[in-house]
Amino acid sequence: MEAPPAAVEGSLRTPPEEGSAAFRALLARDEPVLALAPMQDVTDLPFWGVLARHGGPDVYWTEYFRVHSTSTLDAPIVRSLVENPTGRPAIAQLIGNDPVALAKAARQLQEYPVAAVDLNLGCPAPVVYRKCAGGGLLREPQRIDAILGALRQAVTRVPFTVKTRVGFSDDGDWDALLALFARHRIDLLTVHGRTVTDMYRSEVRCDWIARAVRAMPCPVLANGNVHSPPRAAQVLRDTGARGLMIGRGCIRNPWIFDQIRDYRRTGGWRQPTGHEVLDYITHLYEVTRPTAGFRERLQVEKMKKYMNFIGEGVAPEFLHRIRRATTREEFFVCCREFLDHDGPMPLLPPALPAHDSTSRASCPSQ
Repeated sequence: MEAPPAAVEGSLRTPPEEGSAAFRALLARDEPVLALAPMQDVTDLPFWGVLARHGGPDVYWTEYFRVHSTSTLDAPIVRSLVENPTGRPAIAQLIGNDPVALAKAARQLQEYPVAAVDLNLGCPAPVVYRKCAGGGLLREPQRIDAILGALRQAVTRVPFTVKTRVGFSDDGDWDALLALFARHRIDLLTVHGRTVTDMYRSEVRCDWIARAVRAMPCPVLANGNVHSPPRAAQVLRDTGARGLMIGRGCIRNPWIFDQIRDYRRTGGWRQPTGHEVLDYITHLYEVTRPTAGFRERLQVEKMKKYMNFIGEGVAPEFLHRIRRATTREEFFVCCREFLDHDGPMPLLPPALPAHDSTSRASCPSQ
């Protein structure tokens, strides 16, 4: 094994088997598993800490490690694993198309405190899929077969999991893909109920996720547009999934994991106030500031990655104005104007169109 990245060398604290045991215990309990979706350049170590402060998921996915023939493990993502502040298991995700390189990275990651190793087969970003990685691999099932075989052999100390969409442009190969996942004995499948070309523009298809639940011998997590406790309950009911993976919804609303837990226990949930949302944004601004080379304009631009989601739950005019802020003062003047109040904030996104005009199997948006 190659030496750990210098930035984290000597920091290994939890053996992978311990995190693996905690993850398996989550899958074995009666309550649905609530997971953080991997979102590149967003769900990093500081954001993990922010989520944990608001209740947080049961298990955290890392940003993806980019893997190719000459790559090494990304030190900032490794740091998320070894400095994990959440007290909950973390799963390392890989993206790439080289079976040998992916297997090598998987073996290296098992020397760190990982609860599982995950393969990304769902990223819909054109810059990724055009390189035949992420969702682009769904066009090449033979290559997926080779990658799954290599990773299944390499991942021996912890579970091996896969996150996928249902196809590249349609679900024509979905049943064949599910058979492929089952043949390679993966330990968990996360299904985003859209195709790669759907991006995030249309509603999620619960029937596609339900097909995976019926076909797979392993647990399945449902992913895609889980934005409220009632929505979470409906997705679980309509799919039969073992749990939920939430990404964009928890950027907009970091309270969502505890809200889902409360809704299951009591049938109700507490909405944050405007002041609490303002405190969340302020805290996020501070904890994501770089420790060296801080530049105010760059930090404001960085915050806009989060605000693209948070703003959807505030007001269209708020998002329009925040995108034009260039200084900290402009940024927070806008935030205070819309959020300096004690009224409840539902933090819901705009409704999405149905998958198509004839489908009745999509999960309703409300």
